[in-house]
Amino acid sequence: MTVAAKFKQQDVTRAVKGAKAAGMRVGRVEIDPNGRIVILSESVAPASEPNPWDTVLG
Repeated sequence: MTVAAKFKQQDVTRAVKGAKAAGMRVGRVEIDPNGRIVILSESVAPASEPNPWDTVLG
């Protein structure tokens, strides 16, 4: 016995396009068993120390 999906590809596509349009850098999409779509952003690690080339290329 199969159960119908609670979401469609189109739902995920719309959610990702909306997140990108809002300026979000999409890192991962999760869908829970209830069909809730969660979009997680990319984590960008801050530089721990300044890059010496920044002053050279300035």
